[in-house]
Amino acid sequence: ICLIPAGVMLFDALAGNLSADPIKELTHRTGTWGITCLTATLAITPARRLTGWNRLQSYRRMLGLFAFCYLCLHFSVYLVLDQFFDWHTIVKDVTKRPYITVGFTGFLLMIPLALTSTRGWVKRLGRRWVTLHALIYVTALAGVVHFTWSQKADVTRPRLYGAAIVVLLAARLLLMRRRA
Repeated sequence: ICLIPAGVMLFDALAGNLSADPIKELTHRTGTWGITCLTATLAITPARRLTGWNRLQSYRRMLGLFAFCYLCLHFSVYLVLDQFFDWHTIVKDVTKRPYITVGFTGFLLMIPLALTSTRGWVKRLGRRWVTLHALIYVTALAGVVHFTWSQKADVTRPRLYGAAIVVLLAARLLLMRRRA
């Protein structure tokens, strides 16, 4: 199911069904699917605890990795199609445009999460793995800020993602407080 958006994007690109600015559209679609998968990842634990459906937990890692994949595609569209590997311009963008700085920071924070998402890393890191993977909330908030600041007018969608992530973070904090 998580591959369907990528398939639709590929089909639309090959069939010429993208807008007049295909690079911008691909950038937006990949970013939207990245933050959608990230939000769904964060929703797994509260949903599991509320419903008692423990099988949901088995999808959390996969959703997180799909979020990372879509965000890699998002960054790749920017890097390859938008900037043509012009490193000077990319560095300038990252340092001068706050929304790119925040988005790039969030992307960089996701790399260790993706790299340490295997069972072997969970074992090696032990309790530190949980601490490291708490960065997903920082990454998600960075994604919302990036999305919000990148919008020129309508910030309804980024605000909806932001509200969902804040509610999920609050639920997580309440669950941690109850356990303590």
